[in-house]
Amino acid sequence: MDQGSTPLFTALMEHARRRPLQFHIPGHKAGTGADPEFREFLGDAAFSIDLINIAPLDDLHHPEGAIRDAQRLAAEAFGADHTFFSVQGTSGAIMTMIMAVCGPGDKILVPRNVHKSVMSAIILSGAHPIFMPPEIDERIGIAHGVSVSTVRTMLNWHPDARAVLVINPTYYGVAADLRAIVALAHDRNIPVLVDEAHGAHIHFHEDLPISAMDAGADMAATSVHKLGGSLTQSSVLNIREGRVDPRHVQAVLSMLTTTSTSYLLLASLDTARRQLAVRGRELIARALDLAREARERINRIEGLYCFGEDALKGSAAVAYDPLKLTVCVKDLGITGYDAEQILRERFGIEVELSDLYNILCIVSPGDGEEEMRALVEALKALAAEFRPQIGQYPVEVKTPVMPLLAMTPREAFYAETDTVSLQESVGRIFAEMLMVYPPGIPILVPGEIVTEASLEYIREHMNAGLPVQGTDDPEVRRVKVVRRPVEELLRI
Repeated sequence: MDQGSTPLFTALMEHARRRPLQFHIPGHKAGTGADPEFREFLGDAAFSIDLINIAPLDDLHHPEGAIRDAQRLAAEAFGADHTFFSVQGTSGAIMTMIMAVCGPGDKILVPRNVHKSVMSAIILSGAHPIFMPPEIDERIGIAHGVSVSTVRTMLNWHPDARAVLVINPTYYGVAADLRAIVALAHDRNIPVLVDEAHGAHIHFHEDLPISAMDAGADMAATSVHKLGGSLTQSSVLNIREGRVDPRHVQAVLSMLTTTSTSYLLLASLDTARRQLAVRGRELIARALDLAREARERINRIEGLYCFGEDALKGSAAVAYDPLKLTVCVKDLGITGYDAEQILRERFGIEVELSDLYNILCIVSPGDGEEEMRALVEALKALAAEFRPQIGQYPVEVKTPVMPLLAMTPREAFYAETDTVSLQESVGRIFAEMLMVYPPGIPILVPGEIVTEASLEYIREHMNAGLPVQGTDDPEVRRVKVVRRPVEELLRI
């Protein structure tokens, strides 16, 4: 196929050039009805292709023309049998994967450090999650992947599992031995679903972790907007035929997708695919060089640490993405959130996320030497300011516990509940989701028994100023718990 072509974007441009009279939505009518200041800022070109699924432009829910051709090109580019575009982000694609293979009561093996969209899909589908503990990097307090031995054990304990879901790579860029995990599951004819939100680019350069499709996985939800160059909220769902039915997958995706699909997002997927397929290796190679040099310079700064291959230990961490710069600042006696605020307020630098111990900076083909120099110089200044504190405030790295799941998340979410103070929730079954976002990994999910250790972990994040969220109460003072007592449920 001609990977230099863009069937959808080309169709949109040709349609805009014809300037037909638009007696259809959107009501801004190619921008003439939009707010003038917004129109001037965004530009007439963007408004001209913000269209709907009229016949010449195809329909994402039933593609037969330009969208179908664009998706076929994407499938070839990503090494998939089928690729579906998502304008609901990777969250929508992840929910589709799970709901396409799991129904009420079906078991699905998932790492405990999954994104909240996985838990949303489990609640909606009624599936029963079997949580797999990820390996923890005790030095910097982050979770990696799950080990092959953990997956093997869980499959032996739960041979009736309908699917295995894994993360490849994690938010921090670390990948487990995906090929071995896929082989284990496929030996039992169980499909493997991959949250590949942070891996849109990895198929296109050999120095990056193996992609889900290259490892033989059955489905992978991939955020092209994160490191693939498309617009925010645009993603793809890659599929390998055999253990899943792509027609059913598309039907589920359609259930979860707006009928007012954004052609700006779809066009950005079409063009991002072209750039990845035609120039991806070249662009990624340049970004890798910049990131590697930055990592070396950061590790020469006293008080800072940016992991690399030294973090790869065991089958839960066999490869990493050098474009993810996780900078540990705890030895300076400050939190990652402190560092994030200082970089924002004093240096005009925005990082991807911060946690209690680290900041995460993402490098992409959109960066150059000037940007990388500014980041390293800002980190030097930051470290110099707090250098007198090195060794003065030893930090004990704390990691979240894995609570006991007493009810399925769906049962707990829809159960009769009481609203209690956070402290009063100890010993009760949680009925909401509670997380720090980003990265969006739940600390508590519906159905888990709240422990003092979980509350301690939550409070530490709140006290540090990190964005704890997910409950009905935005201030997380009061939370919902299942009304029925734990003892009664455990007797059942």
